Amino acid sequence: MDNNTTTKGIDKVLAIFSQLNQIPRPSHHEERVAEFLCEYARQQGLSFERDAQNCVVIRKPATPGFEDAVPVVVLNHMDMVCVGMDNPLEDAIQPVVDENGWMSAKGTSLGADNGIGLSMALAMLADDSIVHGPVEVITTTNEEDGMTGAAALDPEFIRGRRVINLDSEDYDTITTGAAGALIQVHRLPAQRRAATGGKRRWFRITIEGGKGGHSGVDIAKGRASAVVLAWALLAAIYNDVDLELASIKVGEASASIASAAEMVLSVPSGEAAEFVKEQEASFNEWLRAEYGDSDPDIRCRIEKTAPANTVVGEEAFHHFMECLEQIPQGVIEMSKTLEDTVETSNNVGRVFTEDDSIVVTTHTRSFIDDDMRKVAAEIAAVFAEAGAVSETLMEAPAWQENPDSPFLALTSDVFNEVLGWRPRPVAMHFVLEAGYFVSKYPGIQMASIGPRIVEPHSTSERVLLSTVADIWKVFIALLKKMAETKDI
Repeated sequence: MDNNTTTKGIDKVLAIFSQLNQIPRPSHHEERVAEFLCEYARQQGLSFERDAQNCVVIRKPATPGFEDAVPVVVLNHMDMVCVGMDNPLEDAIQPVVDENGWMSAKGTSLGADNGIGLSMALAMLADDSIVHGPVEVITTTNEEDGMTGAAALDPEFIRGRRVINLDSEDYDTITTGAAGALIQVHRLPAQRRAATGGKRRWFRITIEGGKGGHSGVDIAKGRASAVVLAWALLAAIYNDVDLELASIKVGEASASIASAAEMVLSVPSGEAAEFVKEQEASFNEWLRAEYGDSDPDIRCRIEKTAPANTVVGEEAFHHFMECLEQIPQGVIEMSKTLEDTVETSNNVGRVFTEDDSIVVTTHTRSFIDDDMRKVAAEIAAVFAEAGAVSETLMEAPAWQENPDSPFLALTSDVFNEVLGWRPRPVAMHFVLEAGYFVSKYPGIQMASIGPRIVEPHSTSERVLLSTVADIWKVFIALLKKMAETKDI
């Protein structure tokens, strides 16, 4: 493979990624990017289908002479976790590249998860010099917040049974297994009442600067969860003074460790108000001691604000505090068979007031589906005791590929031929759509590969461009090898 061909391919990948970054694509709002994909297929003269969930499959015939090769499916998702955006439905992403070749975004998540993989797939479709058998590029919707696109796929939507999944963030690995995930939303009744008048002081408390991160990949890194911090600060005030909560907003996505929080509350003037103001210095001192290494920029600010008209009722606030205290947050159990791997965890991604309720989202993960369901049921029971209604938004099964799969062996061989080393097979504590594909399409085999992406689902998300070039070379070499190999 000559360097000129590789350079042209990477230039095309990054050009497509730049186009994607101009199209807002938060989960549940993929209409515009789905239309972009359909128009892209039209421009390339390729056939395509778009289903009711806005999932799109684009089909490209085999390179002449390889019509009888094993069909290949290239899998990605089109949505992204939008962090740091004032208006995710309108804001474009502004990428920047540092002197070490890392691409990130100005103040927001980058969308390399999974925009880079999708850009590779589209660049391949436009390059007739790449040798391949029959190819189907499928791009799903709402992968990051429910996987409803994959869950609703028609069994006839794709025909191939060998899948290259470009939705991976560990450059030197092949992902051969993924945890299951169960997302719930819990709505606590919180009948509002008129705020108490008289001599009270109103404060806006903000927690910001947390590192956040992926609630699966980063869950064991000891990072600060703004949900836990908000609860701790509210508890410190609530235990000592008459607190009335007007509003709370924590986190931006159920799949992310919450990095910021904002609360508006009031307390009686005088000693109680002085007590609240004193919490800023003491809480920040505690943050530096507890999270100085993992979250060096996290801080709390307490400032006076205008009074609100209504507040959450005392009983509802008490139930809310009890629920957050009782449910597990973070790592629940480490794997006994996979070294240094989280087996089961739970993340509270978002907390916010809405009409007459307080809404809490939980994202439970496990490599053991029964354990995942058990933890999720226990969480729902805690909320039910407080009168809350819980709804399951997603239940995605865990996935484990056959370690003796000929397709995995072929993928490893191609890495060795192209880059001179073999990737490690790993099971990751994040959910992939593989579980749905295995259940819908019998006989499917999957290998998940990708460039080095760090801090996904956060404003620190970045991708190392040299690894994009390497995975591109592996990707097109794997397509050629699959076209030439009969028994995979």
